[in-house]
Amino acid sequence: MGCCETQRNNTCCSTNCGCEEPNYEAEKRKIIIDFMYLDLSICTRCQGTEDSLEEAIEDVAKVLELAGAEVIVNKVHIDSKEKAIQYRFESSPTIRINGKDIQLETRESLCESCGDLCGDEVDCRVWVYKGKEFNVPPKAMIVDAILRELYSDKQGQLNDRADSKAYQLPDNLRRFFESVEKNKQCD
Repeated sequence: MGCCETQRNNTCCSTNCGCEEPNYEAEKRKIIIDFMYLDLSICTRCQGTEDSLEEAIEDVAKVLELAGAEVIVNKVHIDSKEKAIQYRFESSPTIRINGKDIQLETRESLCESCGDLCGDEVDCRVWVYKGKEFNVPPKAMIVDAILRELYSDKQGQLNDRADSKAYQLPDNLRRFFESVEKNKQCD
């Protein structure tokens, strides 16, 4: 039996034998979703965003599978100024797909949960979808963003907004981390 005949029962031919057997594994598009948050134990916005993200991925999973896409979800707890700087964190919570924030404009409002967490007033992200503001991103908004990335010709390219300006830790996040640190010292 030739190399391709032995491979026919598998999904691909990984040999360099010159056959025309498609290598479906090599063709998979990667959809990398970074979910970044300040807190999942207390913050209702972060918890709700995590739930919406999981539901959205579950709902779109069959389409992604049929399109040959592999979804990788990274949950990143932004627990320090250094990590916020490393990830160019703008607001909590954040969802990026292949490096692109799904919410182009950062809007925030007072988040009592994170305020309780750090002992100071803190603003967290407000999601805008179809002209309305939400404290938690609607599942449909996340599904739209995933599908846009799946069918985009520019997969993996960062948006201009992230590339065009030098990152500075937003004052809101600086105050949050300073308050958390102050509270640790008081304990």
